[in-house]
Amino acid sequence: LQYMSGFGNEHVSEDPRCPGALPEGQNNPQVCPYGLYAEQLSGSAFTCPRPTNKRSWLYRILPSVCHKPFKPLEEGHLTHNWDEVEPDPNQLRWKPFEIPKAPQNKLDFVSGLRTLCGAGEPRGRNGIAVHIFACNTSMLDRCLYNSDGDFLIVPQQGKLLITTEFGKMLVEPNEICVIQQGMRFSVEVFGETRGYILEVFGAHFELPDLGPIGANGLANPRDFLVPVAWYEDRQVPGGYTVISKYQGKLFAAQQDFSPFNVVAWHGNYTPYKYHLEKFMVINSVAFDHADPSIFTVLTAKSTRPGVALADFVIFPPRWGVANNTFRPPYYHRNCMSEFMGLIKGHYEAKEEGFQPGGASLHSMMTPHGPDADCFEKASKAKLEPERVAEGTMAFMFESSLSLAVTKWGLQTSNRLDKNYYKCWEPLKSHFNPKCK
Repeated sequence: LQYMSGFGNEHVSEDPRCPGALPEGQNNPQVCPYGLYAEQLSGSAFTCPRPTNKRSWLYRILPSVCHKPFKPLEEGHLTHNWDEVEPDPNQLRWKPFEIPKAPQNKLDFVSGLRTLCGAGEPRGRNGIAVHIFACNTSMLDRCLYNSDGDFLIVPQQGKLLITTEFGKMLVEPNEICVIQQGMRFSVEVFGETRGYILEVFGAHFELPDLGPIGANGLANPRDFLVPVAWYEDRQVPGGYTVISKYQGKLFAAQQDFSPFNVVAWHGNYTPYKYHLEKFMVINSVAFDHADPSIFTVLTAKSTRPGVALADFVIFPPRWGVANNTFRPPYYHRNCMSEFMGLIKGHYEAKEEGFQPGGASLHSMMTPHGPDADCFEKASKAKLEPERVAEGTMAFMFESSLSLAVTKWGLQTSNRLDKNYYKCWEPLKSHFNPKCK
């Protein structure tokens, strides 16, 4: 597989089997090379300012309009109904989500989607959803596109070979990919596969502003990879199923050809992937903590300056050197919602109960922080330079929205750890008014 590099760049790509497939000097000639159809995919309003204007031109064997009418498709546990159960302000933690066994229960990427929590709604173009995917079989003559928003996909177990209209991407654990609104894609897996999805509707992901950090740091633009053009001219007499996620529901339409028939394309609206090991970590080198916002890989901005609809934050391996400082994350109450997942290893503040493939949610203003064992150990540790989170990759979806948990998350999944609160019960008072 080959890729082009650069975040948000203007890319140009054509399948080498058809050199010269891209029209020269214009987007929509009267007759396209090789008898192709020109089709624009817009990711923003036509009139958006140039820095935020997103669009790509696709040159395809048949346009995507050639399909039978859409019909409702059973969506299972995929939902944007945030009123299924009563709100729950407690600290929540889930054991690793179960992956169905094949061949008894074959599930592909779409049928394996489960919504865990979220807020807002796609019709108003403001909101997010957190989904879990757990599957064991590849999508066969099926593709999905999301009319509601963008998918940020975080594989935790098993690699994903993702075919898109723009080309193919191989995404493995410790990598992420973003499939933006409207882009058709199909997922091939190689056994039991699991991961997390952050869906945002109403904004696209951006690189965070660097401010006083300067020109370099965090996720560097050149490390984001975009697929190169690849097409298949394949007829599917039995019917190819195109699935649309639209207003929180699934719909399916039939067509008799592969949708991955784009011979060439150009533009700045593309799928992309990123390897988390390439993140340039910024951290305290004197005392105290810098805010966890220094670990932001991507952000989807809200309409309020400085406030994110959603941030994707990671906690990668790094050096801890702060003097006279309690080094693990401090106890905290936040006006943001914090959903955490673990790709591999052991998270420093919860080494026992927080497991790869599991998750936690600390809702708005719900207190959270290190468990009792972590507090006692860190309070007595010799403060010398140490490697933090070696062999670990935890991440956080942080949002300014107050997230509601679904019935599947609280009940049906049967993965909720009802003893989570007990990890703080051993905390004891060390207060001594006679000793400063």
